[in-house]
Amino acid sequence: MRILPAIAAAALVVSLAACSDSADPKNSSDSNSPPIAVDLPRADSDFWNSYAKYIPQFAKDSGINLMTPTNSQNDIAKLVANTQALTSQGAKAIVMAPQDTGAIASTLTTLEQKKIPVVTVDTRPDKGNVYMVVRADNRAYGQKACEFLGQKLGGKGKVVEFQGSLSSVNGRDRSEAFAECMKDKFPGITVFAEPTEWEGAKASAALQTRLAQHPDINGIYMQAGGVFLAPTLQLLRSKNLLVSPTDPKHIFIVSNDGIPQEFEAIRKGEIDATVSQPADLYAKYALYYAKAAVEGKTFQPGKTDHDSTIVKVRDGVLEDQLPAPLVTKDNVDDTALWGNQIGK
Repeated sequence: MRILPAIAAAALVVSLAACSDSADPKNSSDSNSPPIAVDLPRADSDFWNSYAKYIPQFAKDSGINLMTPTNSQNDIAKLVANTQALTSQGAKAIVMAPQDTGAIASTLTTLEQKKIPVVTVDTRPDKGNVYMVVRADNRAYGQKACEFLGQKLGGKGKVVEFQGSLSSVNGRDRSEAFAECMKDKFPGITVFAEPTEWEGAKASAALQTRLAQHPDINGIYMQAGGVFLAPTLQLLRSKNLLVSPTDPKHIFIVSNDGIPQEFEAIRKGEIDATVSQPADLYAKYALYYAKAAVEGKTFQPGKTDHDSTIVKVRDGVLEDQLPAPLVTKDNVDDTALWGNQIGK
């Protein structure tokens, strides 16, 4: 696999952390290759559970000596504890997905001092150096969601937005892009931005309140279908609002994730679109870069050979921005989408 010429290793070496459980990080392979650790950020999201299923598959395909993955359950204290455990057990590189991108800096500094490179998945730290961030363009998520809803609503109406945690770069990117697009392109649409901390219960409670106050709400933007889809559909069903897109009472819904459950909801006409985050490619290229880090390889900004672009975010931080297509009823059955492949 070829991915562009290298730049100085010193500009790239190091860290990013994520959420993790303090499980005993034993190696899952007898390989003599350097052990690579993976910390899963949470177990309450269908998206992240799908990502977790891909990790051992791609580790095996790549001949990686994978340590038993840990899970920090969206808890920064567990993240720190798991990182320490993985380090003490001999991890030579760590793959993480920090949900709180502002609270990870000290952990990154520690790992950098120990010369343990870190690849972060889906998020990047607000501060600190990293070897590589594997992520899609999250501002594009908000932009695509805005344009889809704006067009479906004809530029008029009321939309509830389930914001991800604003302590996360993803929550900020999606929220800021969605707000800017709505203001610039669809000023006739009123947006109710609801903080959720990526929690489905908070999203459902906010929607319940907004529907009571504004029964004419006709759009919803869910920044994470993996946690918001089920409670949202349950609430709308209880209010007899889960109706066909041709029904005047239909609430147009666009989501982010690309999980199989969202695809099934699109087929049923329960939601209308989602942006497919590449859970499969997140796992594949996170492990690819972790292995490359251990081998001393480096990279530079530019096009890759896997339909993505590496960009320099700031000194010491490169980001491989993977493609994330909009999925609607027109392309929901595309077999190339990971949501149609997992489990088969």
